Amino acid sequence: MHMSRTPLPTKPCARCGRTITWRKAWERDWASVRWCSDNCRKHGLTPVDIELEDALTKLVRAHAASATVDPSDAARSVGGADWETLVEPARNAARRLVAAGRAQIIQGGRVIDPDHAKGPITVRRPRR
Repeated sequence: MHMSRTPLPTKPCARCGRTITWRKAWERDWASVRWCSDNCRKHGLTPVDIELEDALTKLVRAHAASATVDPSDAARSVGGADWETLVEPARNAARRLVAAGRAQIIQGGRVIDPDHAKGPITVRRPRR
């Protein structure tokens, strides 16, 4: 007899936006779990991370509803000459916006799950 399994609860990492899936070890303190890894916990959410999220939000809103924005544009606007070091944090900001329902990540012309994005991505407003 095949038993159907209830999907495990998930939530986004507060820093990188990747999906955290419930584990038995977190049974008592699932509500307080915020980070997907020791690295995310160690670095936390910095003022630059928030600034990147705000910049990406402004860029997405400034374009037509169907237009997409490259996260590196947010990195350029926040980082100035050192923008290249902010490309991955800008991608993290895009994942946080997706987790909050404020954006979609596009790759190859299709909406994709941010946890599986490899290579170049763009961001747009969510379609209602």
